[in-house]
Amino acid sequence: MWIEKLSVNNFRNYNTEEINLSKGINVFYGENAQGKTNIIEAIYLCAVGKSFRAKSDRQMINIDSDTAFVEAEFKKSDREGKVKVVLDSKKSIFLNGVKIKKLSELISNLNIVIFTPDDINILKGSPDNRRRFLDMMIGQLKPNYIFVLNNYRKVLEQRNFYLRQIREEGKSEDFLDVLDEKLIDLANKVYIYRKEFVQKIEKELIFQHKEITNNRENISIKYISECGDIEKFKKVLLSRRKLDIFKGFTSKGVHRDDFSIFINDRELSVFGSQGQHRTAVLSLKLAELAVVKTEIDEYPILLLDDFMSELDKGRIHNFLEKIGDIQVIITCTDKFNIEKNDFFVYNVRDGYIYKEDS
Repeated sequence: MWIEKLSVNNFRNYNTEEINLSKGINVFYGENAQGKTNIIEAIYLCAVGKSFRAKSDRQMINIDSDTAFVEAEFKKSDREGKVKVVLDSKKSIFLNGVKIKKLSELISNLNIVIFTPDDINILKGSPDNRRRFLDMMIGQLKPNYIFVLNNYRKVLEQRNFYLRQIREEGKSEDFLDVLDEKLIDLANKVYIYRKEFVQKIEKELIFQHKEITNNRENISIKYISECGDIEKFKKVLLSRRKLDIFKGFTSKGVHRDDFSIFINDRELSVFGSQGQHRTAVLSLKLAELAVVKTEIDEYPILLLDDFMSELDKGRIHNFLEKIGDIQVIITCTDKFNIEKNDFFVYNVRDGYIYKEDS
């Protein structure tokens, strides 16, 4: 799959831009704060329906405007499509000209894998980062997962609200039995989706990491959850009920799940160096590419933001030379070239994009 044309209007520091993209590698270079990452963000918005960095939609609208839009025209092996996201007082998303009612209708139409300097926090940061990583990738491949996960979150919110009512208003605990039954069922379904994905990505992760490290390191991944066994999870919720009432929130569930990466059988988050963290994240992203390819029988679009800051030029050229039939969008500060036919170069200066000869 690939994006043929990207259009933006009053998006971030852009007024109006239309960019025809190569089916292969597209390099956007320029100094910092010129608008390079905004291109990555626009594509991400069309694929996922939200930003990977903005806290609110308003932040993506040009400061001199009240409305903005981004539009991506794309091709897949079996069809063409168009996604348009309009940002004003509220967000509207159109798929092939038809306004969608649910975000799940957008997910999986435009598959992406994104790599940013902040992605090192997937492994170094809190479990929230790792759960978001799983949720985004599984959601792109299995749209029903988003439906199940959202239902789990709704029941979780109901349970937390009722826990506080028990604590503050003295309500009966009986209704918790009903909520717990729903929560346990949905938690187990989320667990199954995540467990299957982790098993798939581990096979590719092992292969990719050996390639990157020339067989010097062994890598593994462990999914951590208490929701795999329905009866055991039921007992856990019951045993912690009094504590949950006291705290006013649910202390166990798939909203607390996590995964750990191990290098040579040592936990990366505890014993890993900065270089090992970066290499492991790159291996994880390459494993994502392979898993998506296996699941949908074509590669997703690869977004590499500020890529030069993470790897030296030699490794970048080696990596890009090995890329096959994948559309890649790269942002960096310095111009560079590789010997590929499908290779476009753009200079980004103060919210304007200039295509150059590659």
